[in-house]
Amino acid sequence: RVWRPLVRRQETNLTPASLPLFQQRLEQQLTLLLDARKSSSPELCPAMAYSLLLGGKRVRPYLVYQCGQLLGASLADLDGPAMAIEMLHTYSLIHDDLPAMDNDDLRRGKPTCHKAFDEATAILAGDALQALAFEVLSSHPYQHLAAERQVQMMRALASAAGAAGMCGGQAIDLAQTNQQISLARLEQMHRLKTGALIECSVKLAYYCSPLQDEQILHHLTTFAGALGLAFQVQDDILDIEGDTLTLGKPQGSDLRANKATYPALLGLDGARAKADQLHQQALRALDSLPFETTELRAFAHYIIARTF
Repeated sequence: RVWRPLVRRQETNLTPASLPLFQQRLEQQLTLLLDARKSSSPELCPAMAYSLLLGGKRVRPYLVYQCGQLLGASLADLDGPAMAIEMLHTYSLIHDDLPAMDNDDLRRGKPTCHKAFDEATAILAGDALQALAFEVLSSHPYQHLAAERQVQMMRALASAAGAAGMCGGQAIDLAQTNQQISLARLEQMHRLKTGALIECSVKLAYYCSPLQDEQILHHLTTFAGALGLAFQVQDDILDIEGDTLTLGKPQGSDLRANKATYPALLGLDGARAKADQLHQQALRALDSLPFETTELRAFAHYIIARTF
């Protein structure tokens, strides 16, 4: 175990220094990828690019890059899974915004894909991004990655995206609208809907690295699981306390749709306490890692302190 000084919570009240660097790298990689595919589908690529390059926090790719570098993976190899998970996440946002789902008009301060184009194009753009995620993950020119680890990455992403992950969580969300829900059921919903892809981010980082240590993977997924749930709790709080201009999406949309949220179940103070509890749980998981984790600690604080 490598010794490092304890990083207290008040010392992490910063945006991680590496966040804008990895955000910029991802944007460049995604732009190059889409530019190379423009001619193959001139009808669909503009809608794919519109949603994929609309900005955002890039939480999942950040975790791929930051955790992957921590574990000894090369940046060039990490580009593949970082792009793949962001494409899969973006597909989910396009579909979530559709009238049959959340029926939202704004995403990241801009018209949602089905408003900027049309519903059919938005559905196809989401489908195409989902397929492209697995194409990139399977065909990326890895420099230091065994075929077995590549298969593990594809399996992890497919599992996190499907009925036992993100889609399953979204199904619970739709079923529980206008319904009473228990705290345990709410947590299960968000661990699937939001947490599954965030946990998958650190798994992709691990499989892309030369490390073979299940304990490290366990601590990383514990960290990511707590972080993913904290992310959703903060989202629920911001739906009440935020404003549309800052959020980049309609403020109060969950409240108007009578969605199951942490503030609705616990009250605002209870939701804040829950976010803090999950933040501390994430930090304790980092304590178990034999690495310098200052950036990940800063990122954990950024997640619960953000205003958008």
